[in-house]
Amino acid sequence: MNPTLDLGVAVRADRTLLTVSGELDMDTAPHLTDAADAVDLHGQTLTLDLSDVTFIDSCGLNALLALRRRVGLAGGTLELFGLPEQGLRLLDLTETRPLFVLRTGL
Repeated sequence: MNPTLDLGVAVRADRTLLTVSGELDMDTAPHLTDAADAVDLHGQTLTLDLSDVTFIDSCGLNALLALRRRVGLAGGTLELFGLPEQGLRLLDLTETRPLFVLRTGL
């Protein structure tokens, strides 16, 4: 079975919302990067809605870290919303949780 990742983009007045569902892993992380490449990040807030993500591995985490860096270099902010428990444990194990803005509501 091939892991899948579904992505949706909604531009709002105060942020761009990128909705992610499925598995964020070695096979699918490049799709997240491609979707973010199509978004104007300059001075913007990019919110990733991860509430429907079922799994994140180290490649998925690397994609999130790289995206955080890109958004920051563009003068923007990356927010993570709805990160599942497995993703939070991954951030804790890798001591990267403090690097991210975890949003509690949309």
